Amino acid sequence: MSRKRLKLLFADDEPSLQELMRLELPQMGHEVTVCPDGTTACSALEKNAYDCLLVDLDMPGASGLEVIARAKEQSPDVEAIILTGKSSMETAITALRQGVFDYLTKPCRLAEIESVLNRVAEKIELTNQYRALKQRLERIEGSSEMIGESAAMDRVRRLIDRVAPTESTVLILGETGTGKELAARAVHDRSLRADRPFVPVNCGALPETLIESELFGHAKGAFTGADAPRTGLFEVADGGTLFLDEIGELPLSIQAKLLRFLESGEIRRLGENRPIRCDVRVVCATHRPLETMVGEKTFREDLWYRINTFEILLPRLRDRTDDIPRLAEAMIVRHTRGREAEPVTLAPETLERLLAHPWPGNVRELANVIEHGLILRDEGPLLPEHLPSRFQGAASQGACPVSTGETATGGKMTAGEDGSSTGWTAGRTLQELEMEAILDVLDCEGGNKSRAAEALGVSLKTLYNKLNQAEAGKRKKIA
Repeated sequence: MSRKRLKLLFADDEPSLQELMRLELPQMGHEVTVCPDGTTACSALEKNAYDCLLVDLDMPGASGLEVIARAKEQSPDVEAIILTGKSSMETAITALRQGVFDYLTKPCRLAEIESVLNRVAEKIELTNQYRALKQRLERIEGSSEMIGESAAMDRVRRLIDRVAPTESTVLILGETGTGKELAARAVHDRSLRADRPFVPVNCGALPETLIESELFGHAKGAFTGADAPRTGLFEVADGGTLFLDEIGELPLSIQAKLLRFLESGEIRRLGENRPIRCDVRVVCATHRPLETMVGEKTFREDLWYRINTFEILLPRLRDRTDDIPRLAEAMIVRHTRGREAEPVTLAPETLERLLAHPWPGNVRELANVIEHGLILRDEGPLLPEHLPSRFQGAASQGACPVSTGETATGGKMTAGEDGSSTGWTAGRTLQELEMEAILDVLDCEGGNKSRAAEALGVSLKTLYNKLNQAEAGKRKKIA
């Protein structure tokens, strides 16, 4: 028995074959409409939809290819099988070009027909599963719409609309959490490759020993543990877009291989000498100063010039605070869709605190804050007490301790008459603000760096890098 009950249309001018299919196809578990000629088959197509056609090539009224063409006009997904006693290479090629699933020569056995129908049913099932998974993925990822009406975001959208239809390499710059992957996805979705794969890769999250294998693949036996060949992400993205996030984390050896691909369009799997051509558009992103890294010899100068064909700088959230209400609203809708009878709103005092926050983690930090608040909220609007402790002020119960004197980074905070924090003193740098937020979250998480990195919306490697940079800065000041 086949996996799926198919609705079939059988058309052939041989009465004995018509009677045989009328009896046998239902025995295989399918529903069948039997037609004696092409004209009758075309009339049946106007009244009903079918999963698959089994048609003779030469029939009175309309040929099998004409019936198939009519069916695909009405339903492009319909499958077709040709049964004919006049097999020729020319007709077979014509049939395959027209999207025919299979081509059988009479006389053929019932078992052969059943086998082909089973493959049709399997293809239909896989297609339906793929569409369902795609819809689920789109719901999880959301659209590539970039929310915000600020002048800075309007400029970003105009740049994306300009570069998307081209094949140019794009470099997206911006602080951690500004939405670089969303911008890269927008470039892909507005390009001519939109129906092909979009493959995002976080270069900072890949172990250095596995980066080459992940990106370019490897042959069996290329290294210890390579028990089977592996297809790299460049091949997975063939025809589409490969997004290399945090490209500044790539080792120099891999930078050289990336440059070779950008110049030749070819890759080599680890352990193989044979080049493989890949049609891939590369979009890169980083929050690191690549130009400075070029001077420090930690990033290749030739690669820097090659990937910087077209640059898009994403604004910091603190530079577009007018967009915070709309962003917060969109995040609430995403997290509550299908779970709330009434829309969840932000209390005015909650919005006031969101607007006053410096947002060192940018949009990603805002998303985490909103999710945190929705978890604590039972009903009604989102209130200030639902926000993480760093939004509560020093006097709030359960807040992370914040001193009104020296902070962990050596800065000072001013305090109001009630002892609550009123703002940062002049002279605070962005790095100090960022480190203060990191240390606050670390304190709240009991020093657990993995949970702190997740709360901040950054990779564990990025968190370690920032802590090491802060420690190095302290030692430099002491020296």
